[in-house]
Amino acid sequence: MSDKLLLGQATAYPQHYDPALLFPVPRLPKWQELGLNSALELPFVGEDLWQAFELSWLNTKGKPVVALAEFRIPLAAPNIIESKSFKLYLNSLNQQCFASWSEVEQLLVQDLSKAAGAPVGVMLLTPGQADGYLLPKRLLGHCIDDLDISCSQYQPAPELLRLGKRQVEQRLFSHLLKSNCPVTGQPDWATLIIDYQGQELDQAALLQYVVSFRQHTDFHEQCVERIFVDLWRLGGMQQLTVSARYLRRGGLDINPWRSSHQARAQNLRLIRQ
Repeated sequence: MSDKLLLGQATAYPQHYDPALLFPVPRLPKWQELGLNSALELPFVGEDLWQAFELSWLNTKGKPVVALAEFRIPLAAPNIIESKSFKLYLNSLNQQCFASWSEVEQLLVQDLSKAAGAPVGVMLLTPGQADGYLLPKRLLGHCIDDLDISCSQYQPAPELLRLGKRQVEQRLFSHLLKSNCPVTGQPDWATLIIDYQGQELDQAALLQYVVSFRQHTDFHEQCVERIFVDLWRLGGMQQLTVSARYLRRGGLDINPWRSSHQARAQNLRLIRQ
């Protein structure tokens, strides 16, 4: 599949609107790597929340319009959308004339839903509206990054994870999640957020596990799914939500959300985004 991806290839930025630029990537093969052979076997629900900060088009007088956008791709969609193709598609709107914001929104819904294979939610914002909606927020919970640990594994190592006996309900988070693009090898940086109810996670072991993704190659969505499955298979949790806030590239950030019970992602844009 990688030879068809736009990622890692030299590409000219489009001068004309072209929905064919969008490249869908099926979810199922990566689910199968985790021993999940169909959507019916998934232990999670969720969605992928994308945020675009480089979106522009022309009005009917040829004057540029700029916007920010939030896209919600449901887990029910059989495909994720490859990120560089998404960026090129959005840039193909730069010289396109539209009569209204609603016309742009309807076109985005149409094209993205077709590529994903299920209805995609789209919300457009003016920069003024985004000042209130997309300001970075302080993340509540307990950061585990200051724990004094030794690390020697840099590929996913679920055997590191351990549970205690105490029953808790808490949020843990780490800014140390790093994985790598499966095509270019470029680093992907994120804050990992774990909300759970059940047997207490050993925090030092959890941090070692987070660090073990440091040389792992996978897309953002698939890293979060792997982390969810590894934690869920420990067997001590009644509820679990795993999300990651990835740093922006090319004006887009991707924020996967996987949960045992809550399908809609909370939008918690963080200071590094």
